[in-house]
Amino acid sequence: MKSRTLRDSFKYAGQGIKEAFVSERNFKIHCFATLLVCIFGFFFRLPLEKWLALIFAIGFVLVCELVNTAGEVLVDMITKEYSAEAKKVKDLLAGAVLISAVTAFVAGILVFIEPVVKFITDIFHF
Repeated sequence: MKSRTLRDSFKYAGQGIKEAFVSERNFKIHCFATLLVCIFGFFFRLPLEKWLALIFAIGFVLVCELVNTAGEVLVDMITKEYSAEAKKVKDLLAGAVLISAVTAFVAGILVFIEPVVKFITDIFHF
């Protein structure tokens, strides 16, 4: 079904994100992690450059999670029976999410290490 208007396109995209949030445990986990990262980002008053890194990392993970979900739904539409090829597709999709999550985690460590160390040293006066 082709979107008739730009507004429809945004509406359908919003419905897809909502569906992922409602039905997918891992998407909820990633959204919760996003919320925590944003709270800590504001707490540590991160500069714009660090926010940009976090935004790209978060977007990377959420996009991969949505693609994974869409791929799994598509595979399940094609076959309800076990298939080595279907398993391979699902494993590849899950691998993409894992790579994105690990990448985002490492980016998060690099973004937050300096302000966290400064915060700890300020508290304990090292």
